[in-house]
Amino acid sequence: MKITRAVVPSLFTVLNMFCGFLSVIHSSKGDFVSASWFIILAAGFDAFDGIMARITKSSSEFGVQIDSLSDVVSFGAAPAFLAYQLSLSSLGSMGVLLSSLVMIFGGLRLARFNVQLTGFDKDFFRGLPIPASAITVASFTLSFTDPGGVLQPTAAALLPYMMVGLSLLMVSKVRYDTLPRISRRAIKKEPWKFLFAVLAVIVVAITGGGAVFPLLLLFIALGLIRWTVSAIRRWTSGGAKFEEEHSVEPTSIDT
Repeated sequence: MKITRAVVPSLFTVLNMFCGFLSVIHSSKGDFVSASWFIILAAGFDAFDGIMARITKSSSEFGVQIDSLSDVVSFGAAPAFLAYQLSLSSLGSMGVLLSSLVMIFGGLRLARFNVQLTGFDKDFFRGLPIPASAITVASFTLSFTDPGGVLQPTAAALLPYMMVGLSLLMVSKVRYDTLPRISRRAIKKEPWKFLFAVLAVIVVAITGGGAVFPLLLLFIALGLIRWTVSAIRRWTSGGAKFEEEHSVEPTSIDT
């Protein structure tokens, strides 16, 4: 069998999917810490498959499709089941519905992304990327679960709202930046994005991973703030244009 360059990124994609499966297994056993870390590890493999595809110049339609299928497992089903086992199961049928939202809306987001894809390199995404949503759930679990695997009461009360919010953000039109590419051209084009990424990695390393959840909240908030400011500017400029087009020139009346 001939091995092509496309095998390299596909291998990372398969590892991504496998980590998602392992997360589900650990969630079913009540090991929520390991389940969360497997989601984060899956996100690492998901990032590497894109990097390797660019390095080997082997981006393809097949890669896009298998990547999306893997993402549904690792960043849709895995965090949904984690949230259900962690706390939402106590809400009965409503807990099933709430926990499933990140999987359902994540799948919708991936389908929309695939049909709108016009190139393999993107500077930004429309809607919160599904890996970011999944890592938010995982880091939330790691931050607010005690050693016995029990979610803190306040966090348990906030979890349903977080699941709804993340789900809606994934199918929204809020703009979120992609990860910066490590190249001289990319750094020169957007140095602030690369600097932010480096600082984030340093902070996460110093805090032993404790800063992941706050940094993700900052990332989500920045996207919302930028979208809100942009919407206000469009609304005000549209109103000014409307007034200009419908204004009546003053006329003088000779008396």
